[in-house]
Amino acid sequence: MKEMAETTTTTTTEDVYDDAYEEKPGPSPPVKIVWRNVLLMSLLHLGALYGLMILPSVSSLTLMWTGVCFMLSALGITAGAHRLWSHRSYKASMPLRIFLATANSMAFQNDIYEWARDHRVHHKFSETHADPHNARRGFFFAHIGWLLVRKHPEVIEKGRKLELADLKADGVVMFQRRHYKLSVVVMCFLIPTFVPWFFWEESLLTSYLVPCLLRYTVSLNATWLVNSAAHMWGMRPYDHNINPRENKFVAFSAIGEGFHNYHHTFPHDYAASEFGSRLNLTKVFIDVMCFFGLAKDCRRVTRDTIMARVQRTGDGSHKSG
Repeated sequence: MKEMAETTTTTTTEDVYDDAYEEKPGPSPPVKIVWRNVLLMSLLHLGALYGLMILPSVSSLTLMWTGVCFMLSALGITAGAHRLWSHRSYKASMPLRIFLATANSMAFQNDIYEWARDHRVHHKFSETHADPHNARRGFFFAHIGWLLVRKHPEVIEKGRKLELADLKADGVVMFQRRHYKLSVVVMCFLIPTFVPWFFWEESLLTSYLVPCLLRYTVSLNATWLVNSAAHMWGMRPYDHNINPRENKFVAFSAIGEGFHNYHHTFPHDYAASEFGSRLNLTKVFIDVMCFFGLAKDCRRVTRDTIMARVQRTGDGSHKSG
C-alpha cells in the first residue's frame, strides 16, 4: 500500500454548522464592486459564448479533448478541494494528491488552501453574512456576484479564526499555493489550447475558445450552481431547517455535488449522497482510486443514522433506493 497523507482523524468543528453564531446588529457595510473582476468575468463569458457559436465546426477530437479537460477540472474541485481537502472524507496517496492538485489548477477556482478555507467557513456559517456566497442575498450573488464584490468583513474575520492546521501541514497544498499563478497559466490556459493545435492541427483560435475558454466557463458555472441553485430549488429530505436542497440537475452538471441537503447534513461522507454512485461520478472516481490502492479510509454515514435524521428533521420527501 502506498503511503497515504496523514490527516487529522479526530472530529473537526471547522466545517460543522455553528448554530450559536449570531450576526452583528446594525446595517451591513456598503457593497464594494471589484470592477476588474466584473470586466474579466464579462470578457470570459463573451469568449465562451463565441466558442459556443463555433461549436458545430469544431473537430470531434477537439470536442473529446474539451470533455477530458472539463472532467479533470471538475475532479480537481469535487474529489480534490472539496471532498479530500475541505472535509477530509477520505485519505489520498501522494501521487493522487499531486494529480488532484494539478487538476485543481486547471479548474482555476482559487488555490486549494483558499478554496478549502472559504468552504469550511461556508459550512460553519451557512446563509449568514459570514458565508462567502450567502444564498439569502439572492441567486445572482450566490452564483457569481460574490466574486465581483469585496468580501463581507464577517467572512474575512471568521476565515482568519480557522486554524487550518491540516492544510498547512500538507506539502502538496502549500506547494500549489506558492506556485499557483504559474500552475494556472500552464494547466488552465496553455495545455488545453496547445494540445489540439499541436497534435491534430486545430486552429489556434478554436483551441483557445473551446477547450480553454468555453470549458473553463462551463466548469465555473457548474460549480457555482452548487452555491446558488442547490441552495434554492429542490427537496430537503434530511433537514428542513437548512437551505441546501437535493437538486438532480446540479448533481449531473457538477458530477455528484447536487445532493446538497444531504451534504450539509452529513458533510464528512465521501459520497456526498445517500445513493452511492447515482449521478455521482466523483464517488466513482474515488472508488476506482481505492481499488488501485491510491485512496483509502472513505468515511460513510450509516443507514440507521440517516433514517434517524430523516425522521427527526426531514421535510417528508425522503425516498429510499
